[in-house]
Amino acid sequence: MRTKEAQTFQIPIKLYRIGEIVRNTPFTRQTIHNYTTMGLIQESDWTEGGHRLYDESVFEKLWKIQEMRKTKTLTEIRETLNSFGNTLITV
Repeated sequence: MRTKEAQTFQIPIKLYRIGEIVRNTPFTRQTIHNYTTMGLIQESDWTEGGHRLYDESVFEKLWKIQEMRKTKTLTEIRETLNSFGNTLITV
């Protein structure tokens, strides 16, 4: 009788190009670029061709930014995110 050993495996992280983010959110390509430049969101990797790639967490970060935009300026949002180490925060 053969015992089954637990095999572990990692599911590859899905990385998104800006176009995919734009198609799935209300944000424009320029807004994504601006938020990246301002440090509100961060790219996770780059393609060989030099395109930014973002991990799945970018969608939640963008939602949080959108919620904070109702009451805060982008500068205030950046300060808030920086004060929490750019981790996800509850609004």
